[in-house]
Amino acid sequence: MQKECIDFIQKTIEKYDYDGCVIGISGGVDSAVVAALCCEAIGKEKVLGLLLPERDSAKNTLNDSVDLCNHLGIPYKVKKISKILRKTGAYALKPPASIVPRKIQEKYVKDKWRDLPKEDTFIEDLEDRGNEEFLKGLAFYRIKHRIRMCLFYLEAEQRNYAVMGTTNKTEMLTGFYVKWGDDSTDIEPIMHLYKTQVYELARELKIPDFIISKPPSPDLIPGITDEFALKVKYKDLDRILMKLQKNRDLDDEKPEDVQRVKQILKAAEKRKIRNLNVLGDD
Repeated sequence: MQKECIDFIQKTIEKYDYDGCVIGISGGVDSAVVAALCCEAIGKEKVLGLLLPERDSAKNTLNDSVDLCNHLGIPYKVKKISKILRKTGAYALKPPASIVPRKIQEKYVKDKWRDLPKEDTFIEDLEDRGNEEFLKGLAFYRIKHRIRMCLFYLEAEQRNYAVMGTTNKTEMLTGFYVKWGDDSTDIEPIMHLYKTQVYELARELKIPDFIISKPPSPDLIPGITDEFALKVKYKDLDRILMKLQKNRDLDDEKPEDVQRVKQILKAAEKRKIRNLNVLGDD
């Protein structure tokens, strides 16, 4: 698994004459794994970590990201994007939270997440629907990904570097990414791996435990972790996804989990279809 990813990165960098790569270091396991793979493939001196914290980032995000870069020995830059987001008007969509303790912020957001939609928050997110307040929430968190994408390319194109993607197969299948945000990259070295496989690879690569043990989170809205949004644990989600992909029997799975996964896949597929429509296409 490790060698396959390293060979892919190395060959792709060489094929398209890139001089190195830029990676958005988020403090999570996916970006940590991709950064480590790139170090093995092209050398740590050619890997630039870009750290882009903002107002709503968890307190440990920046520290964990810096510690990871130091662990890998890669150069890195920190750019706080709060001012940019404020200029766009994004922060005006949600009240300022700087004076509110983080735990209270997280509880408030989780309660709002549960109470806002009449149906299902994550499904409504995938289908771009919901009431006015919910749609403002979608715009609020998605612009953060898109601003980061612009800054990745600003840094990469000055150096003739590739922008590395960190999306895994579980995220791609379930629609757990932002259009024109974290799906806009040059190279995607772990998109063939389910989330649980990324964790296996992280252990192979000796990624620090403070990264591996952290609950996976998009770190865009206080309190919202991946599994809270998905309403299913990754180990169960991946197992069901694998069985569905291989047309295997699902009788030994919890019916409510299978139903949930199928519901997500249906909404995610609909989202892919509606992402780009061109006059003349059938």
